[in-house]
Amino acid sequence: MIHGKKFSAALGALTEVIGISSDDNVLILNDIHSQSIADTFNTALKSIGCIVESYLMNEEDRPLSEIPEGLSDMLNEKTIVLNILMALPEEISFRIKWLLMLAKNKKLKCAHMPGITEAMLTEGPMNVDYAFMRETAAILKKLLKDANQLHITTDTGTDLMLGVNGRSFIDDLYVNPGETCNLPCGEMYCAPEETKADGVVVFDASIGDIGLLKSPLKVFIQNGKIIRFESSDKKLVKRITELSSVDEEAKVIGELGIGINGGARITGNMLEDEKAIHTAHIAFGCNTDFPGGGKNNSKIHRDYLFHKPTINIYYKNKTQKLLMKEGEFLIEE
Repeated sequence: MIHGKKFSAALGALTEVIGISSDDNVLILNDIHSQSIADTFNTALKSIGCIVESYLMNEEDRPLSEIPEGLSDMLNEKTIVLNILMALPEEISFRIKWLLMLAKNKKLKCAHMPGITEAMLTEGPMNVDYAFMRETAAILKKLLKDANQLHITTDTGTDLMLGVNGRSFIDDLYVNPGETCNLPCGEMYCAPEETKADGVVVFDASIGDIGLLKSPLKVFIQNGKIIRFESSDKKLVKRITELSSVDEEAKVIGELGIGINGGARITGNMLEDEKAIHTAHIAFGCNTDFPGGGKNNSKIHRDYLFHKPTINIYYKNKTQKLLMKEGEFLIEE
């Protein structure tokens, strides 16, 4: 049977990132908006010999805030869960509850794909050199080990000191049992110390659930918490203020991520945007599912992306090293 680029990308991700085998028993959670992508993954899974069961979300019940009745029961004997669905901002709470439930099962691997598009399978971020990304991630992890603080700046005005003492940097290039990754993959990330972020970040690329930014958004942070937003786009300020008011921890820092996927593009879809090279992103909100630590229990997790960061590492032994300059890695050892 002849298969196309979508099939090859899905099969490649399942093999390289999930470590799929014919012994796996898979649950696909999907909706009508992502049906063709779910069908592609289903075909790839069955070509390997996996047992596959699907759960189609009921559009009449959306947006969901709770896990649908009967969905949890389908996890019995499953080894892999694929979440292939439209990314509705009103469903962040549901998605977090679902991921936290999955994380309790230490035998399950989860690939989380809210907002995945067919273009991601055919035009870049899932048709990549996974070996090269793994090599890059290994070097970055070595350089970030024993980091105490990071100083992040940009030419647009970002100037942020970020505490990361005791918080491990991890990548999303392979998922182990009990863990979750995104597809497409391609980032290094950590859960920073929740009370040790001070300064300002100028976000000039995109924001999760909002998309591409027409005007930059300045976010002022004190003791790890957003104290105010500024932008010439007053509608953006009003909208992001509303979205960040669901609970107190929604304004507390939850993640620093660095893109390492050379095929990822900036499209306004954060599932892909946050993997793009020459970018970094900061999220505010929940991070308790992060393998590298995290104590933020917010109902939401929202990513904010910016271009061309310069990142200086301050180590526990008082030495320092420049990790990135204007978006370019300086990783020669």
